[in-house]
Amino acid sequence: QVQLDESGGGLVQAGDSLRLSCATSGGTFSRYNMGWFRQAPGKEREFVAHISRFGVSTYYADSVKGRFTISRDKAKATVYLQMDSLKPEDTAVYHCAADVTIGPPKIRPYDYEYWGQGTQVTVSS
Repeated sequence: QVQLDESGGGLVQAGDSLRLSCATSGGTFSRYNMGWFRQAPGKEREFVAHISRFGVSTYYADSVKGRFTISRDKAKATVYLQMDSLKPEDTAVYHCAADVTIGPPKIRPYDYEYWGQGTQVTVSS
């Protein structure tokens, strides 16, 4: 069973950048498609980005397309989320998630089997 550990969150100003990391352990990294989700206070968890198990394909929510980039490093068994041109509405707890099924990108939280605890991102205006 894979464990996920996010890091890299913080408090930044609008227009700044952050890179989130999701270190995995206890599993075979290439088995998992990986996703990033976020949850703001009082809101449902929402899809942010997805990367396939070998990093061949990526998929983004419209709200972050062109600003965020998801990537993965097999040697480090880590997934990244590079966030540029941050906006106050990007403020949320960001979670990474792992999915072992084969098929199109999963954008619903309940499609993912494994989750990290999350890292807080706060963007001030």
